[in-house]
Amino acid sequence: MDAQSSFRVVSWNVENLFDCRHDTLKNDLEFLPDSRRQWTWGRYWRKVEDISRVIMGIGEFSAPALVGLCEVENDSVMLALTRRGLLRSIGYNYVMTSSPDTRGVDVALIYHPTMFRLLGYESRRVPSAEAGLRPTRDLLHAWGLTAGNDTLHVVVCHLPSRAGGSREGRQNRMLATQSLASLIDSLLTANPDCQLLVMGDFNATLRDRELKALLKHSPLIPLTPDKRRPTSGTYRYRGFWSWIDHIMVSPTLSVHTPHQVRLYTQSWMQRPITDGTWYPRRTYMGETYNGGVSDHVPIYVDIFF
Repeated sequence: MDAQSSFRVVSWNVENLFDCRHDTLKNDLEFLPDSRRQWTWGRYWRKVEDISRVIMGIGEFSAPALVGLCEVENDSVMLALTRRGLLRSIGYNYVMTSSPDTRGVDVALIYHPTMFRLLGYESRRVPSAEAGLRPTRDLLHAWGLTAGNDTLHVVVCHLPSRAGGSREGRQNRMLATQSLASLIDSLLTANPDCQLLVMGDFNATLRDRELKALLKHSPLIPLTPDKRRPTSGTYRYRGFWSWIDHIMVSPTLSVHTPHQVRLYTQSWMQRPITDGTWYPRRTYMGETYNGGVSDHVPIYVDIFF
């Protein structure tokens, strides 16, 4: 990859990157050394190093320019990831949200300052509490200059979970999608030629009504390929793969990208099963420590300016 003409963008849900300290304002008790999960500092640092190892692997010969992360707890874990682990020599910086999510999980954007010069960022609140729903993650909007002095807007999102299939969950996910659509509309109304990149864990496939509604009312182009192998996807549940993590771009940015994202996985990131297929090797199976890095498969794309 030629760092002067292109840069690599990664999106990944890293599955509960919590430190081992209790935040009295959040429900993080399951990720403490004396909890039933026994989330120790040794297990924590192993996860930090494994996440770093994946990011370096995706970068191949050059560090990715941008890495959008979901399910990170706080500044403590982001400092550990960017300043104290395997990534410390790269010189990454980061920005992140501070959401009202009751468990304390947030989204973050890691960026290489020589490839993306940050101009500003903001958290956009999803008005879940105002609607009488459980608070969820903020949307992270950052903007900066690429090496060619193009202004690039980046949105990292983690829409509410589908777990349980409750009516409240569906309402919250639709409300978060509407908030995302409003942010996208405001950016493209202000500048129709805006170069916009939206990525994250949407907890929805392109066939689900939330994303259908988003794409119907915005010009975003999803880079997720339409044709995939049956075992391909970013998340596997009860034997079925689904593509719920996405990278999307505005029409102006689409001319600089291939209309396809790629998956990254290695054998050590997989849990093989008896039929010859595999699951992403997650950190915990229920409350049992499984030693994996994440239950999601990271995706990435190269942007050419």
